[in-house]
This record gives sequence, structure tokens and C-alpha cells, in this order.
Amino acid sequence: MKILAIADPYIPVELLEPGTAQLRTAGHDVEVVTWDEVPSIEKLQEINLLIEQHGANAYPLPPSLTAKIAQAEVVITQFAPIGRAVIEEASYLRLIGVLRAGTENVDSEAATKHGIHVVNTPGRNARAVAEFAVGMILAESRNIARTHAAMQKGIWLKDFPNSDAIPELEGKTIGIIGAGNIGQLVMKFLQGFDVTCLFYDPFTESSQYGEKVEELDDLLRRSDVVSLHARLSAQTYHLLDRRRLDLLKPGAILVNTARSGLVEEEALVEALSTGKLLGAAIDTFDVEPLGKESPWLALENVTLTSHLAGTTFDAFRKTPIMLSQRILDSLKED
Repeated sequence: MKILAIADPYIPVELLEPGTAQLRTAGHDVEVVTWDEVPSIEKLQEINLLIEQHGANAYPLPPSLTAKIAQAEVVITQFAPIGRAVIEEASYLRLIGVLRAGTENVDSEAATKHGIHVVNTPGRNARAVAEFAVGMILAESRNIARTHAAMQKGIWLKDFPNSDAIPELEGKTIGIIGAGNIGQLVMKFLQGFDVTCLFYDPFTESSQYGEKVEELDDLLRRSDVVSLHARLSAQTYHLLDRRRLDLLKPGAILVNTARSGLVEEEALVEALSTGKLLGAAIDTFDVEPLGKESPWLALENVTLTSHLAGTTFDAFRKTPIMLSQRILDSLKED
């Protein structure tokens, strides 16, 4: 079977070639090509944000790449969008493998219409994001990042937004929104801090690491720290709107390493600027990168990172291996 694997700046040829070795061993013809139109991670993130907000048809692939896809039976992609026009031209295509937990960059409706199976890679960077989320909780509550920034300016900083009540995690309640692969790992990691974990997830009944809460509002009222790990969909867009943000304790910290669209950003910035919310640690934003006039940059009670949570060498190295096995399993079922 002819398989086309599309490399990008995050998973380059050097990782995609060995990562798809088991497909070659199984007798398939694998060609690895580079999405040359995207020379940098910054450009890739720009395109990815556009696709996450507007769908797989929001950004066209170059004709040179669509021509190769048109000859393939299986396409492997991480960020390259496989939209309706691409699918309609690919008469041989049977399967699309996505090197991500989500499939936002694939027009799933068009794929289904043409009988094309879409396979993703759930949990591929779960550990990366979970470790990062725990780090964000500590960085914001213990002033790690803002102290580092001040030290680089020659300031021995001792005055913080939470100076009157710098916490330890022991005995605190951590609310997890979304208890999939990432949320479960976050709760597991936090057990060593002697915290109580609550989780809200309509699709997960129980966890050995935390207590299920049936109502999101209840979790928000009870938590000292809230960490977001839900998927973004039409149903979860602005899941934390202005009303729900008002339910958080005045001394609470909000951590978002998932998707910016889960939170009503303007309302969150307002809650932070007025002191209604003690602090936040944010890795994803409605507009990326942040402009010089972004209201986020005027806040002192935040830890901001540049969409880094899932970005580790280990995650990118393992992902093609995981997806290759899922593709082999799927082809066997056919």
C-alpha cells in the first residue's frame, strides 16, 4: 500500500522516517515528504491556530503536496490540513492518520462521505502536557516565573500578588476539568502533594486519583486550583464563561494548557485585573503570538507561556511509532 507521510517543523523527516519503520517492515511503500511551505515552528503555529478556529478547509495545501496526496492510499499528517478539496481529488485514499490526539485538521465529514477512515493518536503527548500543567500550578502559586523575570532585570523581588497567602499544595483541592489521558495523569502526579482532586467529565465515570463531581459549578466553587484538560468543541466553547468564572474562589488559580476557546478570555482578563481571581497560568490564547498591546502583558498575577505544553522531543519521537501501529491495526480490520 502506498503511504505518504508529511513532515513538518515539529515532527521532521529525521523523526518521521524511523517512526514509520514498522509500516515498511509490514511491506508498505512509505514516502516521507516535507511540507516546504512551512519553514518555521512560528509559521506552523499560526496555521494551526487558524485551522483550530476555522476548520480544515481554512488553509489550502500547495499543489505539489496535493498532487502527491492524490496518488496515496494512506496519508499521515500532523498539522498539514486535509480539507474537502484535497479529499475529493484523492481517489485512491483509504485512510488518514493524524499524528495528534485531535483531528481538527481533517474534514471528517468529507472523509466519511468518501469512505475514508480517520485514525488519530490519543495520548501521544499526554505526559508532556500533564507534567507541564503541574509545573504551571507551582510556577504561578510560588511565583517562580515572575521572580526569574525580575532577577534578569536586577530586581530582588519579594512583593507578589499573593504575598499575603503564598500557599503550599498540601490539603488544597485541585479541580480537573476533563479527565481523559491528560487529566488522569495530572491527578496521578498531584497525589504526591497530598491534595484532594476533583474532576468534572461527562464521559468519565470514575478515577482512582480523584472524586467525580456531577456539576461543573460545584467543582468551581470547591477548588483552590482549576486545571483545564477538556477538548474544544461547539459544546465546550467558553465552558468557563463570565458567570462560571465568578464562581471561583477569590484566592483561586486557573491553569489552561488545553485550548483558549474553553475560557471566555475577556472575562478572565477582567477577573484577574480586578483581583477577583488571584492568579492564572495560561499556555494558549485567542490570538497567538501575543501582540505588544495584549492586555495579558499588563497583568502581574499571571504566568504566561508560548503554547509549549505538548512540545517535547520525547512526545514527537514516540508519536509516529504509536500512529504506525494504529494504522496497521486499522488496515488489518479492513
